[in-house]
Amino acid sequence: MSVRLGRDPGQTAARSRTGGWFGAVTCAAALAGALLAPVSAARAQDAPISLIRDTEIEATLHADADPIFVAAGLDPKAAKIFIVQDGDVNAFSAGGQNVFINTGLIIKTRNPNELMGVIAHETGHIAGGHLARSAEGEKQALATYLLTIGLGVLAAAAGAPDVAGGLLYSSGYFAAITAAGFTRTQESSADQAAVTYLEKAGYSAKGLVDFFDYYRYQEVFSDAKRYKFFIDHPLSEDRIEALQLRASRQPHFSVVDTPEALERHAIMIAKLKAFINLPAQTLYDYPDTDQSFPARYARAIADYRDLQTDKSLKETDALIAEQPNNPYLYELKGQILFEAGRAKEAEPAHRRSVELKPDAPLLHMNLGQALLAEDDAKKVDEAIAELRRASDQEPDNAFAWLLLSQAYDRKGDAGLARLAAAEENFSLGQYGDAKMFAMRARAQLDKNSPDWRRATDIVLTSKPTKDDLRALAQEGSVSQR
Repeated sequence: MSVRLGRDPGQTAARSRTGGWFGAVTCAAALAGALLAPVSAARAQDAPISLIRDTEIEATLHADADPIFVAAGLDPKAAKIFIVQDGDVNAFSAGGQNVFINTGLIIKTRNPNELMGVIAHETGHIAGGHLARSAEGEKQALATYLLTIGLGVLAAAAGAPDVAGGLLYSSGYFAAITAAGFTRTQESSADQAAVTYLEKAGYSAKGLVDFFDYYRYQEVFSDAKRYKFFIDHPLSEDRIEALQLRASRQPHFSVVDTPEALERHAIMIAKLKAFINLPAQTLYDYPDTDQSFPARYARAIADYRDLQTDKSLKETDALIAEQPNNPYLYELKGQILFEAGRAKEAEPAHRRSVELKPDAPLLHMNLGQALLAEDDAKKVDEAIAELRRASDQEPDNAFAWLLLSQAYDRKGDAGLARLAAAEENFSLGQYGDAKMFAMRARAQLDKNSPDWRRATDIVLTSKPTKDDLRALAQEGSVSQR
């Protein structure tokens, strides 16, 4: 699992910093406060957030969500799902085709259909262009605010100070009412779109109805006590009833989750709990009496996090014996060994995970990191090849670029090492450092080679100074005006 920091979620760029370890690979990250939900009330998205990456969980989410994206006319490969490590129940869309889902919401959904419903709702915001229109709601609220103040001024001029005072005092209230009306319209629109997408995808909309109905009590709480999702997505009796009426009339309303979907959902929740919660809490939630696969998976992770390496390996090997073609179990085994300082033993497990799922960039990164950690000069080229596969599939993966920089440096290739460092800093949005490393890379690389041109591109897109541009123009890299 890995956490990314977004330079701009609309561009799906990542600014990630290596932190702890979650799943096979974890990078700690924070996301800029510009990530706003598609409603003006979501101005509160101003605190840094941590984004989790995990190949298995992402695969589960996309298995459920991709048919919804297709039904909405979106490209599943372009639509991104970001997992926010936050215990609060919340989900929101931001910047293009990006859905952000808190771990708290995932864990609290009782079945896949509820989670699909929330994803379909957020997809409704994306397809409806609600984020782009949020400025319209703000303008309407501002217009109401100014109009009310203007009426207050006129009342004062007309000799009615009491009326003037009341209007001036209430200007913010009336603006809030205007904004709330705009929000309710968008939320109802997203509800109705969600029903359409779920039906078209062959899913039931009952999960969305049940999710809203289950949390109906949230509306009696103050904002300080309410889950963030229900602050940004205010419920109402009329809204829930309208949703239920439309959903119940759909042909697929009675469709239930498959046993396979329920198992994937249970595994996802068990894995999230095991990595997020303290090991003691995980063992309480999944006691030894529970011999289900998700429970044993969770206990293996808990014991690994509790530094009980041998016990965790034994539990993981038992799971592998049952599911010998499960790449995520080998991923976990490789992580346990790697973090125990046994990189050479971790290599076969990571290699097997890549063989079983060759299209997963994070798995290639794990293998590349293990090879690099073995400190064997003969394996540096293979480590570079694996890390290149990861960065080629995810050009915004800062941690992959960091490892590549280390690998090229170990090989003695100063130009490519500095170019990788430039890529790392560029993906983190650290443009000053990106430009510095790119300039150093250009001095080491063959002029007009693809890598040299890439370094030049980084300089040109990393807020170059006039002196930088003048220097590039003098050498003919750019035209001088």
